[in-house]
Amino acid sequence: MSSLPLGPEKGPLIVAEISGNHNGSLPRALEIVRAIADTGAHAVKIQTYTADTITLNVDSPAFRVSDGHELWASRKLYDLYEEAHTPWAWHEPIFNLARDLGMIAFSTPFDDTAVDFLETLDVPVYKIASLEIVDLPLITQVAQTGKPMIISVGTASIAEAAEAVAAAKAGGCTDITLLACTSSYPAQPDDANLLRMPAMAQIFGTKVGLSDHTMGLGVSVAAAALGASVIEKHVTLRRSDGGVDSAFSLEPAELAQLVEACDMAVRALGSADAWATSAENESLRLRPSLYVSADVRAGDVASPLNVRSVRPGGGLPPKEIDRTMGRIFNTDAPAGTPITWDLF
Repeated sequence: MSSLPLGPEKGPLIVAEISGNHNGSLPRALEIVRAIADTGAHAVKIQTYTADTITLNVDSPAFRVSDGHELWASRKLYDLYEEAHTPWAWHEPIFNLARDLGMIAFSTPFDDTAVDFLETLDVPVYKIASLEIVDLPLITQVAQTGKPMIISVGTASIAEAAEAVAAAKAGGCTDITLLACTSSYPAQPDDANLLRMPAMAQIFGTKVGLSDHTMGLGVSVAAAALGASVIEKHVTLRRSDGGVDSAFSLEPAELAQLVEACDMAVRALGSADAWATSAENESLRLRPSLYVSADVRAGDVASPLNVRSVRPGGGLPPKEIDRTMGRIFNTDAPAGTPITWDLF
């Protein structure tokens, strides 16, 4: 497949990331997939690694999360990844269910063995995680599959993003989407820097989107309005169930709101050439104009006592009120008669 399968005609492709929210249970993972399908999201994503493929079973400060981390302080990397990983035997049933429910299903590989494994499952697209943006051999291997690539730029400098894009193109990838991403968990809206998106599109000539680790929907909706073609959010059944990613994950009802809100944001952009539209016809009819406000007879003088600017339209525009004052009515007119020049 040479191009990223798209979602609806309007709005970005909404990717629901399960990550470690399965909490070690395949039935729960499948329940999350079903819940995602009910929201109208377009794709399900998981992550393909084991603790042994992504790190070493070493207990030293370098192999632990920093003490001050909001979610995983002081945790040994090996233990964290052992808890969070999705067993490879679960990939096929998760993918099959997602496809059966009409969604795209794909994954993030973290090493060459993961890519080889995912190729046996014929995934239609690959995601490169933020931290792996510097793993140019991995990016090259994924590019050589000929599949579209989505690359998160969290933690990356412009130069590192440029190297990743160059490696992907050199490897043969012709469909690249760069995701703005703040690689902190949870991320703060102040750190989203969404204006990177149009800048990346201009600099690198790629499609752009957002991998969103903030709480709530606002940042993703803003990204949709800025032209995101892909938006990725972590999803769980219930945050109260706990788990390594639950704190910054959406629940299904929130994901459904996100799908609708992003679609609305894109539709709302419309055209810079549009001013009054047919949708405003009734409001246009009700704009104020000049009316006879008290019964008048021929020979009466127009004054603030008998001519006013009121809703609806139909009479002269309000800007003409000074020109009507002092004129002589040439006919009787009851209150509610629109003011026209032929009344004088």
